[in-house]
Amino acid sequence: MNAQTPPPVSQPVCAPLTGAAMFLVLTIAPGAAAEKVVRELCGDLSSLLRGVGVRDLNGQLSCIMGFGSEAWDRLFGAPRPRNLHPFREIKGVHHAVSTPGDILLHIRAARLDLCFELATHVMERLGDAVTTQDEVHGFKFFDNRDLLGFVDGTENPPSPADAAAALIGDEDPDFVGGSYVIVQKYLHDMKGWNAQPVETQEAVIGRFKLSDIEMKDEDKAPYAHNVLTNIDDENGEQLQIVRANMPFGEIGKGEFGTYFIGYARAPERIERMLDNMFVGSPPGNYDRLLDFSRAVTGSLYYVPTVDFLDEVEPEAAP
Repeated sequence: MNAQTPPPVSQPVCAPLTGAAMFLVLTIAPGAAAEKVVRELCGDLSSLLRGVGVRDLNGQLSCIMGFGSEAWDRLFGAPRPRNLHPFREIKGVHHAVSTPGDILLHIRAARLDLCFELATHVMERLGDAVTTQDEVHGFKFFDNRDLLGFVDGTENPPSPADAAAALIGDEDPDFVGGSYVIVQKYLHDMKGWNAQPVETQEAVIGRFKLSDIEMKDEDKAPYAHNVLTNIDDENGEQLQIVRANMPFGEIGKGEFGTYFIGYARAPERIERMLDNMFVGSPPGNYDRLLDFSRAVTGSLYYVPTVDFLDEVEPEAAP
């Protein structure tokens, strides 16, 4: 990139949290015809987003589209993002499963109806070219708390550090401005969690429940969630990610959970956090939150820039 080339426009991975979100994980049907339909959507996504978003200019509607490792090869070929690979299953004290996913759609807005309308148009365009593997409707729960009662996303870096944490830089020149995202659907044992004294819950999280104030380092349990997910580089500098987690639930099914979604300039950042959580640091010192929260999905995607999506040619098979 030379001095005259404008920087690529990134998808809104660092957008503020909204009141509603939809998460769609899709797999692509076999064959060139299905692949062509997906590439057609890439070029049309900006137009669909504008068409729905203009109906409420204060609606904060956005949509992020990401692609799994196999899907990238099928749709676009070379070059490919340097760190894109399938989600790595982790078997430790608890199990982080790897589940199918070619496309991730992360739709956010102030209201769920906007998310629903955009998702409807997107899925109509895709038709039989895709199969929905998972669909989750997230909502804001009181003062940005998860269903466990703790504020979520407190440790997200502020701007401009959020962009430095989430967006690829010169380390992968062909993909500057892109991002990686890992998603996991966690189901909570609410009865078991609510049976724990508040002090026990706070020790598990490493933060006071009511005030959302982090405990002093010397007072934290070594297995606290915010201890094990705090990682540094070789120079002792903290490696950060951008989370956009949302609560979800289906009362009739008795399912309550948190949809974890983390953006990072390299997936290794999130993978190290997950290793610490599921295996332990040191091994065996695992995240006690997992005694009450079970991961039932897991997948990894590359999020290209808006410029890339806009320029995708439907007929340009790899």
